[in-house]
Amino acid sequence: MGDVLSTHLDDARRQHIAEKTGKILTEFLQFYEDQYGVALFNSMRHEIEGTGLPQAQLLWRKVPLDERIIFSGNLFQYQEDSKKWRNRFSLVPHNYGLVLYDNKVAYERQVPPRAVINSAGYKILTSVDQYLELIGNSLPGTTAKSGSAPILKCPTQFPLILWHPYARHYYFCMMTEAEQDKWQAVLQDCIRHCNNGIPEDSKVEGPAFTDAIRMYRQSKELYGTWEMLCGNEVQILSNLVMEELGPELKAELGPRLKGKPQERQRQWIQISDAVYRMVYEQAKARFEEVLSKVQQMRPAMQAVIRTDMDQIITSKEHLASKIRAFILPKAEVCVRNHVQPYIPSILEALMVPTSQGFTEVRDVFFKEVTDMNLNVINEGGIDKLGEYMEKLSRLAYHPLKMQSCYEKMESLRLDGLQQRFDVSSTSVFKQRAQIHMREQMHNAVYTFETLLHQELGKGPTKEELCKSIQRVLERVLKKYDYDSSSVRKRFFREALLQVSIPFLLKKLAPTCKSELPRFQELIFEDFAKFILVENTYEEVVLQTVMKDILQAVKEAAVQRKHNLYRDSMVMHNSDPNLHLLAEGAPIDWGEEYSNSGGGGSPSPSTPEAATLSEKRRRAKQVVSVVQDEEVGLPFEASPESPSPGSPDSVTEIQGLLAQGLRAESPPPASPLPNGAPAGETPQPEAAPEASSPPASPLQHLLPGKAVDLGPPKPSDQETGEQVSSPSSHPALHTTTEDSAGVQTEF
Repeated sequence: MGDVLSTHLDDARRQHIAEKTGKILTEFLQFYEDQYGVALFNSMRHEIEGTGLPQAQLLWRKVPLDERIIFSGNLFQYQEDSKKWRNRFSLVPHNYGLVLYDNKVAYERQVPPRAVINSAGYKILTSVDQYLELIGNSLPGTTAKSGSAPILKCPTQFPLILWHPYARHYYFCMMTEAEQDKWQAVLQDCIRHCNNGIPEDSKVEGPAFTDAIRMYRQSKELYGTWEMLCGNEVQILSNLVMEELGPELKAELGPRLKGKPQERQRQWIQISDAVYRMVYEQAKARFEEVLSKVQQMRPAMQAVIRTDMDQIITSKEHLASKIRAFILPKAEVCVRNHVQPYIPSILEALMVPTSQGFTEVRDVFFKEVTDMNLNVINEGGIDKLGEYMEKLSRLAYHPLKMQSCYEKMESLRLDGLQQRFDVSSTSVFKQRAQIHMREQMHNAVYTFETLLHQELGKGPTKEELCKSIQRVLERVLKKYDYDSSSVRKRFFREALLQVSIPFLLKKLAPTCKSELPRFQELIFEDFAKFILVENTYEEVVLQTVMKDILQAVKEAAVQRKHNLYRDSMVMHNSDPNLHLLAEGAPIDWGEEYSNSGGGGSPSPSTPEAATLSEKRRRAKQVVSVVQDEEVGLPFEASPESPSPGSPDSVTEIQGLLAQGLRAESPPPASPLPNGAPAGETPQPEAAPEASSPPASPLQHLLPGKAVDLGPPKPSDQETGEQVSSPSSHPALHTTTEDSAGVQTEF
């Protein structure tokens, strides 16, 4: 690998890449600085005017859950340097970064992991043929001849490959189809979460960044959705640079690669990954520099906005009226001829799978609570309640139980419409809807927990407990129906805008964009940081199509098949004290309602109870949200077990698995690497979208801007494979975690 990189990425070429990257970043970051003032003004105006969304009925968890391990188990990973398959103990913590260890013993002894993979921007492939097709398309002229050895041989029929258009690829395999399905669901959850990397509770930096991305790409005549708006700001910036830099490098270096097609493909993957890492480091440094600059300017800008808010609003409205007079006739004709006729078709295509998904969320929640009710009554009443409620509290983050909900969105198709409106992929809509599903499930579970805990304060008998659980379930389902209707209608409106606005801007650009500079003179110089002609123009275009979108969604709400509330239907908060209940400390079901009986346990507030609680936590093993007994025992290997000698060593792998199943791992001797006790596993938390509406009316036009789910994000970039020695652990990348639990590299 070193020879390949030194040959094709010499000092001169690296310098050229750095200069090209710097040029792209400089241009983009100017857009970002311009958008920062606009986003700050929109945020402060929103706070003053207080135009919020309808009151949500379900609660959202304000205090994060105790940290949970989402999933843990063993899988085989292909090592590109040694060309061998190695058994790895793998786990997915609360931040959804896949962590790979040599074995479970290494994890328990806090040996540094082999790799930490941030899966933002990746795709999961379940067959080698899929992978070879993508590889062949990524580097033209390298398609292998029929019968020749492929770039990758998998020892089983059940591979999972993480593919990225720019970064390195990861190869895993499982022994059974059930294991493959399980890991696919888990890794897809990781991708879904990591793609959603810009939190919406960042009411200034987030909108400024996404608006700058849109403006920059439009300046390059790139409209429509962008599939690589994935991950945090630095990852997205790296993707933006590679979108422009990648084809240039491919055209220049592709013909110079030597060897058979498979070897040339492997070389290109290595080169692309090395360039991506170079771009990432440069983008990180430049973005942090500019972010620090605008944050230093922020207090002065806030002072101006507070002093001149009315004048800024008046100036913006005057500008908008002039642009509207110029643009409205053309925009209305364009909407009437090219957008309006297709809105019902787009909406129907979105509504069917989305409504099915939210109905499935409701059904899964109902089934889990009903089963819990039966189990509690049949197995000892309130003494078993803590055990079952702890499992229920993690339902929204159980990849397998939520899979049936997520799968409903996979049927989404925009055939014909996708080409007409320049929608590169429907994945942006699928992932957004799936994130909404998880949030609503999480909110429903938390509301159920809170209401049930209140009922338990009345000391119900075994029979009364059953009725209480049923009553609470019915109350929560009513709240869920109302909230899920509001969330879906908002999702439909945003999705229709995502599809239609870029299309309209592209259609209007030839006749309108060149005329925009003349409106600049209408903006006072003192307000130029908070009012931009381009943004105001886009808002005017949005208004021309918004009324048609609102009308279409309103008419759809009348159709019973979609289970939507009418806009005129207002569900007043039937539990005025419910939100006050959520202000208290988080409920510890395991401590309050353990098998030992609630009455016999010391009060959690006493020192004796605190000591007992700490002992229990230290005694626990690694507990995953997905329990082993639910899906079969994962295979584990002892540290002394040899690795398979070649990709085809199926017999050796089976023998290794058999050894691993017989091996016994010692109990953990120390806390988890992230500082949480070994008995507590990370669990993310959902924040309600209703509490933080977009600061910019155009903020939702770019995909991937879902609500931040609360937990720390995975590492900014994946850690490379590390080779550990018994005496030390030298590595190019050291993964650590700061006080907030965010994994970082240095």
